[in-house]
Amino acid sequence: MHKNLANGVDFRTDKDRSAMASISAPSPRYSPRSMPPSRRPAPDARLLPTLRAIAETARISVPTVFDAFAGTLDRDVADGRLAHWASQLIRAAATNIVLRGREHRAPNGAYVIMSNHQSNFDVPVLYEALGPKMRMVAKAELFTIPIFGKAMLAAGFVRVDRAQRSEAVKSLEAASAMLAEGRSLFIAPEGTRSRDGALGPFKKGGFHLAAHAALPILPVTIDGTLEILPRGALRTVRGKSVVVTIHPPIAPSPPGDKSALLATIAAVRAAIQSALPAL
Repeated sequence: MHKNLANGVDFRTDKDRSAMASISAPSPRYSPRSMPPSRRPAPDARLLPTLRAIAETARISVPTVFDAFAGTLDRDVADGRLAHWASQLIRAAATNIVLRGREHRAPNGAYVIMSNHQSNFDVPVLYEALGPKMRMVAKAELFTIPIFGKAMLAAGFVRVDRAQRSEAVKSLEAASAMLAEGRSLFIAPEGTRSRDGALGPFKKGGFHLAAHAALPILPVTIDGTLEILPRGALRTVRGKSVVVTIHPPIAPSPPGDKSALLATIAAVRAAIQSALPAL
């Protein structure tokens, strides 16, 4: 069996071609198309951006803890560190962010920001898209991580123990002081990351906070981070685009009005859902 590459003449017989086709064809068992979407190899999934994220997180956490211990931590300095951290992670992942609806957000306004939660990569994307004058509500487990947890507390992030409802409410109420400074508070009303991109049930804690703080809720939709760093993944997929859509603010419900609270939850959910692709 031989192919003359000089003049392009193929001397293989039909039997030879059939044998070569059977050898080169992918086995159905191992074909990427035959695998479930969660098991398919990503086209450019790398561990390096994930390691870079860990290094950048340590880089801003250590000085923040030292500043807090010395009593010299400045919120504006913390804002600058968060902005740098987010930009480095976005650059390492070669992520393109498309921001829509920026006209719906007042530049210096304070909001309770709510979005869907697809991935841990949502966090740097939101800081890159919305700016650093924002703190987040995070699960209590994150605050037990050495150095990182203390840095989060010092910088003004809000710890919420989802297993203790009364403590979670107190933590959210304590965030009112930060909101009074003109900073926004981000909360993912689903409370956990989606496994498939579908919007999960909403918890009421953030809506109660918005009601008591009398601050508008700013719905935001994130689309694309699930493909970059899915739940449970260690490797980051580079070169993807993420669309961040800011929707018009929604007025909070009056404190204690249950029917108005449910209506507000439905309105925020509908806004976020409107910019998600149909599954």
